[in-house]
Amino acid sequence: MSHATSRNAADTRRPRIHETALVEPAVELGEGTSVWDNVHIRGPARIGRDCIVGEKTYVAYGVTIGDFVKINAQVYVCTGVTIADRVMIAAGVIFTNDRYPRAFDPDGGGLADSGPNEETLNTHVAEGATIGAGAIIGPGLTIGAYAMIGMGSVVTSDVPPHGLVVGNPARLRGYVCMCGQPRPETPDTAAPPCTRCGRRA
Repeated sequence: MSHATSRNAADTRRPRIHETALVEPAVELGEGTSVWDNVHIRGPARIGRDCIVGEKTYVAYGVTIGDFVKINAQVYVCTGVTIADRVMIAAGVIFTNDRYPRAFDPDGGGLADSGPNEETLNTHVAEGATIGAGAIIGPGLTIGAYAMIGMGSVVTSDVPPHGLVVGNPARLRGYVCMCGQPRPETPDTAAPPCTRCGRRA
């Protein structure tokens, strides 16, 4: 392989940032990650490799996002959110981090400080989970590995691994395989194989 070919191959693995995106200093972007138009990523934050951050998405400081994550358009990811590898976040998803927010400072009368404090709650989205379009994720929650959240759901409690939740408030309606196929029970080694992919867990 020639030197020029090696350089071109390396260039294709560099993060791609649209000219209208605002990526602040102290933001780490993994190789092969694409940041599309009008995205705002505040620093410090970390986004892993081979991710997609869709147009008009906002990622706050202090957020950590793993590898192979798809974030569609107009997603709001606030401080305190950690997203593991291979997560899918569909368009219009909103994360929150405070149960009882106020715009004003009760002690001072002016605007409240927007930085994290003792009221800020952390949310963790585990590996392989999917969050459907327009869902709202309450503060301080854990979304289990390979869970699936239906579009438009309002999630106010933890979601178990492989759990399928829908509605407002979101309720557990069943379970899904790693491949996304609904199942009647929790996937485990004793369960019947998935009708779509043949996995048991």
